[in-house]
Amino acid sequence: MSHLIRTVGIIGARGHTGAELIRLIHGHPSMELAFVSSRELDGQRVDAHIDGYAGELHYGNHAADAAAGQGADAVVLALPNGKAAPFVAALDRGAPGTVVVDLSADYRFDDSWYYGLPELTRGRYGGQRRISNPGCYATAMQLAIAPLLGLVDGPVQAFGVSGYSGAGTTPSDRNNVGLLRDNLMPYALAGHVHEREVGRQLGMQVDFMPHVAAHFRGITMTVNAHLSASVDVDSLAANYRERYASEPLVEIVEDAPWVSRIAGRHGVQIGGFTVGADGRRVVVVATLDNLLKGAATQALQNLNLAFGFAETAGIPL
Repeated sequence: MSHLIRTVGIIGARGHTGAELIRLIHGHPSMELAFVSSRELDGQRVDAHIDGYAGELHYGNHAADAAAGQGADAVVLALPNGKAAPFVAALDRGAPGTVVVDLSADYRFDDSWYYGLPELTRGRYGGQRRISNPGCYATAMQLAIAPLLGLVDGPVQAFGVSGYSGAGTTPSDRNNVGLLRDNLMPYALAGHVHEREVGRQLGMQVDFMPHVAAHFRGITMTVNAHLSASVDVDSLAANYRERYASEPLVEIVEDAPWVSRIAGRHGVQIGGFTVGADGRRVVVVATLDNLLKGAATQALQNLNLAFGFAETAGIPL
């Protein structure tokens, strides 16, 4: 492991994921924050907004060229979809060796970027300095479906429910607590970007139906698949245990996992293994915290990978 301290800047630090990243990087034994940028919080002390941060850093308001000129070893882009390109272009011009981790969907379909879902793609990492962080729903779907690859016969259905933090901080119906109270809100029921993302990564058709609920954080993903040959529950569960035996952030459980038990935790739980009467229909449930393994924790895994640190360094297990 390298003994060097690596510096990391965050663009879009005001959001829920930016706050989690600040905490994680601040607590990392081999990383420190170079800068945090937020237009709305420019000039304010970070410790006034982030519990668990005890440094002296203030928020800045860095445009693309200014961010590229900070000299950070890595820059994490925690921006809404469609906002990353100017920062990437500036870093390509002024700091091409800087590691860039983009949390938006902007580069998930770009083959020149490493798609960083380490449990499934670390074998593809070859030192790329441009890393696309998978979507939160897409992470849950892929980890739930991957052990079935080669067994699936036809499209897979995925019913997802997210806490409203997944809708970000910009006001909308999907993060309006009053509208969500006693409610489950379906949206983008065909063609969601995470549906296309998962289909591209797994090379199969996935029909994804997202919903948002009144809890703040956490995703429940229920996956329904039909197989080409019959299985029993024990062999199905054993397949998942074997596939993820060496993955510290993936826990296989017997019962269907609860989203309330994954909130604030850095890994994924997969369980609730169910087999239909014919042995060929299977249902699996995965839960994860959309702000952590669905975003910030996964970004830290990718930074660790890029810097040559242990992949789980700085991640409370």
